[in-house]
Amino acid sequence: MKATDDIVYLKGVGPARAKVLATELGIRTAMQLLEYFPFRYIDRTTTSTIASLTAESNYVVLEGTLSNLQTVSTGRYRERLTCDLSDGTGHIQLVWFAGTKWVREKLKPGVRYMVMGKPTVFNGQWQMSHPELEVDSGERDGERGKFLPVYTTTDKMKQSGLGSRALARLTETLTGCIYDIEETLPEDVTRRFRLATRAEALRNIHYPETQAALDAARTRLKFEELFFLQLDYQYARTARQLRSRGRVFGTVGDIFNKFYSEKLPFALTGAQKRVVREVREDMRSGRQMNRLLQGDVGSGKTLVALMCMLLAVDNGSQACLMAPTEILATQHYNTFCSMLEGLDVEVELLIGSVKAGAKKKLKSRIADGTTHIVIGTHALIEDDVTFHDLGLVVIDEQHRFGVEQRSKLWSKAEPAPHVLVMTATPIPRTLAMTLYGDLDCSVIDELPPGRQPVRTYHRTEPRRPLVFSFLKQQIDAGRQAYIVYPLIHESEKTDLRDLEDGLEMVQSYFPRPQYHVSMVHGGLSAEEKAFEMDRFKRGLTHIMVATTVIEVGVDVPNATVMIIENAEHFGLSQLHQLRGRVGRGGGQSYCILMTKDQLSYSSQERIRTMCSTTDGFRIAEADLRLRGPGDIQGLQQSGVLDLKLASIVDDEPLVQATRDTVHDLLAADPGLGRYPLLQKHIEHSKNKMLWGKIS
Repeated sequence: MKATDDIVYLKGVGPARAKVLATELGIRTAMQLLEYFPFRYIDRTTTSTIASLTAESNYVVLEGTLSNLQTVSTGRYRERLTCDLSDGTGHIQLVWFAGTKWVREKLKPGVRYMVMGKPTVFNGQWQMSHPELEVDSGERDGERGKFLPVYTTTDKMKQSGLGSRALARLTETLTGCIYDIEETLPEDVTRRFRLATRAEALRNIHYPETQAALDAARTRLKFEELFFLQLDYQYARTARQLRSRGRVFGTVGDIFNKFYSEKLPFALTGAQKRVVREVREDMRSGRQMNRLLQGDVGSGKTLVALMCMLLAVDNGSQACLMAPTEILATQHYNTFCSMLEGLDVEVELLIGSVKAGAKKKLKSRIADGTTHIVIGTHALIEDDVTFHDLGLVVIDEQHRFGVEQRSKLWSKAEPAPHVLVMTATPIPRTLAMTLYGDLDCSVIDELPPGRQPVRTYHRTEPRRPLVFSFLKQQIDAGRQAYIVYPLIHESEKTDLRDLEDGLEMVQSYFPRPQYHVSMVHGGLSAEEKAFEMDRFKRGLTHIMVATTVIEVGVDVPNATVMIIENAEHFGLSQLHQLRGRVGRGGGQSYCILMTKDQLSYSSQERIRTMCSTTDGFRIAEADLRLRGPGDIQGLQQSGVLDLKLASIVDDEPLVQATRDTVHDLLAADPGLGRYPLLQKHIEHSKNKMLWGKIS
């Protein structure tokens, strides 16, 4: 049988089952079935007795004789099939709730069966629901492989006779008759890492003779998955570098030097200096820069971005920074204006709330080059915004913008501008190596001098009076605080404390005129949010009650307390972002996580992690382990990390090995002319959307 043959022609399938395999699993060809891997294995040579079953027993193999078949009606058009299995040491009831007619026709009382499934206790009796059965021929030693593969199936598949054991029979037939399994990896790669051939791996992943054969098959197939994931990204990067000439910014001019010597608010950390050097090298290399800048909250990314923008200005080009919210864009604008005061640099703010007349004049100044640096939101990508000579694009919190939005910005210049994307959400090393293979990565892993780690505590509702008493002490000492809620209005589906109820409660604890409390949420207009944030920043209000609209970018050094209500309903990265709103001044700051008394395991782990570390990269690693890469990066629906065997979390050595291998191959042969197999893969996948791809 050929790999591309329709699965309908495999013995034991036929049109009806082929349709079920296609609709339930997307399996239509022989190779697709072969690439549907078992999720665990049972040692055929080891069977259990019913008497030996315990509460810890998982998936077991039993041998015994069937008796007492009964069909019981459980309602309109519904019935349950039961029978007893006895092995001489005890009895267990087998039960089916679906496909009962088909199952009953197959069962033969008095015949000895091998039965596989997970035993449970129901009404004091051992029971096994929807087990896999086959007649016990006593000749299993003649079957190929010691291990019995166990496959994930659906109820519809089981009703069609395609349970795990039936799939095992199909894959056993297929591995014995398929003859054209092509190699996909270069020979020098398989030889270097002593990998099994693809044909060996696909056979042994289903029916390994030994544990060593299974391990070798899994290693080979994991390597292959990660290798091609790396190839997609790194080839895109190499191709971009070959075809995209970059602007050459060879001058470090008067503006940059004067800013560095006279305007820096504090001495740069070693990490900030390193990143500026990396960007400087990119900008004068003749290649378009595509660099990701990671930095924990408060690490000084914005200052680095400003210095990079000054390099562009010194070389006669314009620079722009796009932020996800008007609050953050306005804050960046005010910060830049303050830092650049006295320098010959024109900075403008372009956001949606700018009046039409002022916006028209502003766009004219951008178009004729009068404006050197533009700070803005999505308004920057409007069609009528044109630049005189855009040389550098900075994207703040890049994950909040879509690929199309980002590309519209750097399509406003020819040649394409240099690109610096920033994120305050630390990306775990293995995820960064995988998803950002087409980017150069820089990390600011030091905090500015004088910053103290935020102390984090977990409190439940009975201790609220003590929490608010502590908050009053901080306010009396001249400090300010945030209290963050997950909702604006009460929801019938949740028991979360909503923002409006929370505001009333806070105002009852902190009454006027001694205390001033304000509220900010996404339902307010841009002007209302800016007004309230400005009052808080100027110290006119003591407590800011808010939703996560204040998660990113709001900088109030005098705020020293962050209270997060219903903290168990936030993800780790979001909790870390919120905590980053305090601790931005020189004083000691605090984060208090308020939760209900009873927490799930994952909630307990998140709270424990937050209280034990302020290291954003450690938190990101913990988040990756708790949630998986699909959830943590929003990739579940994108298919980018649709890995069948490999794990970004657990297979870091393989991630590193494949990354390095692909890098070396492309460095020696950028066009992959010596590797037709790899060229074939690139041609097949070139239209896929790469999530991390920037331009």
